[in-house]
Amino acid sequence: MSRKKTRIEGIQKILKETYGEVQTQLTHQSPFELLIATILSAQCTDRQVNAVTPALFRKLPTPQALSQAPIKTIEELIRSTGFYHNKAKHIKNCSKELVNRFDGKVPDALSALTSLPGVGRKTANVVRAVAFNIPCIVVDTHVARLSRRMGLTHQKNPIKIEFDLMETIPKSNWNNLCLRLIYHGRRLCLARKPKCGQCPLFPLCHYPDKNDV
Repeated sequence: MSRKKTRIEGIQKILKETYGEVQTQLTHQSPFELLIATILSAQCTDRQVNAVTPALFRKLPTPQALSQAPIKTIEELIRSTGFYHNKAKHIKNCSKELVNRFDGKVPDALSALTSLPGVGRKTANVVRAVAFNIPCIVVDTHVARLSRRMGLTHQKNPIKIEFDLMETIPKSNWNNLCLRLIYHGRRLCLARKPKCGQCPLFPLCHYPDKNDV
């Protein structure tokens, strides 16, 4: 077994022991709710999205209802998530496309999801992984940062990072690994000041500045 493969297996083992079974922190009851919540989560915390979506889905519970709602109504409901003008347009137009092209149902194909307004590759992979249990590598800011620090990739482009991780991580571990990296990025491997002294991955990490943190 190569040294790199042994190290990657060690990283996965420690993350599993540390965080156990994991799930997305975006509250949702359906693929549609998850899709809208993920769009709203751009540059916003999951906690803030979860504070907004109950009222949003009580008032506009379906793609049909959301697609027909006045844009001002949507903006008021999601205002606290930030960038609410663009987000309101995205979720309204996305809902219209779901109704017109997919009979009101969220598709599970990557190409179909990324054809929807406001849905990039990361959002599509979140929906595929969580709502449909399809193995995916979700590259958000945490996964990108941690995978570079740990030496799992040297890329900066999210798509290139995704394909690097797909090559080195067993497919059966993709979904859980990404969620555990997100948990770890929020708890310990912080963007500005990582808590390397508390990190169980310290011996396996390639972060060049870890001994100075």
